[in-house]
Amino acid sequence: MAKSKYEYVKTFEQDDRILPNTWIVVRLDGKNFTRFCEKHHLEKPNDMRALQLMNKCATVVMQEFREINLAYGQSDEFSFVFRKDATIYNRRAAKILTNVNSLFASSYVFFWNMFFSDRKLMYPPTFDGRVVLYPSDTNLRDYLNWRQADVHVNNLYNTTFWMLVLKQNLTNSQAEERLRGTLSSHKNEILFSEFKINYNNEPIMFRKGTILMRKSVHIPPPDGKRKQVVLPFHCDMFSDTFWQEHHEILGCTGVQVYTGDTSDKINELSNLTIQETSVSAPDEDSGNGDQFPIKES
Repeated sequence: MAKSKYEYVKTFEQDDRILPNTWIVVRLDGKNFTRFCEKHHLEKPNDMRALQLMNKCATVVMQEFREINLAYGQSDEFSFVFRKDATIYNRRAAKILTNVNSLFASSYVFFWNMFFSDRKLMYPPTFDGRVVLYPSDTNLRDYLNWRQADVHVNNLYNTTFWMLVLKQNLTNSQAEERLRGTLSSHKNEILFSEFKINYNNEPIMFRKGTILMRKSVHIPPPDGKRKQVVLPFHCDMFSDTFWQEHHEILGCTGVQVYTGDTSDKINELSNLTIQETSVSAPDEDSGNGDQFPIKES
């Protein structure tokens, strides 16, 4: 754009470049998804299609922003971990957050019919977002452990809560009162003794959330080639074993060859993957670049 006497207004913009050599985490969270679930009649306590849609949106984000090496999602939220040495948008916080958030939210609307062809999207969903920096590997691991611990606590609570409401016809207030002060062991006992549900047999995605990572895999015929894809994992991140098996995350090294059985993952990915693209981030802002319902307190 040609210089003009009005260009001085750019000096009012704040420099929001993120500190170098720190982990960048962008966390998105659905705004008022309790109402969204009710309006769209999502299954309680977990709607598999809604979770798969969230995973789809996160996969699209990872395919666009190649410096994200791990994403973790549960319920109506997703966290995206950018490499410590990421240079995307000159590490400008506002650019990173707004681009990730807008791509995720637009993907949610764009792919809605792929997962919910039997119902109309009543209104556009909204996601709030934040950028958080973690200076050490330990800080990053503790953050991800915190988010996964949230799944363990909330999903057990929600599963028990909605069984009491849906199967025993308790009101929400009555179910809340029944569970007030109970420990995990009490909730497990309620599920097993009153509803014949072994919580450990519930779908692993519900209990542990979804981890998305880039891996190099051999695609079965007729393609028959090795490709880099975003693979879903449903496992604990608490132990050192996970980080040793996926050492490229903290090491910020190249994409690791995945030698495990990919048949189930490829099947799960059949509705999640699209052709990978890479983002070309401008150095400056030139304008050209580019079940939720209840949580236990």
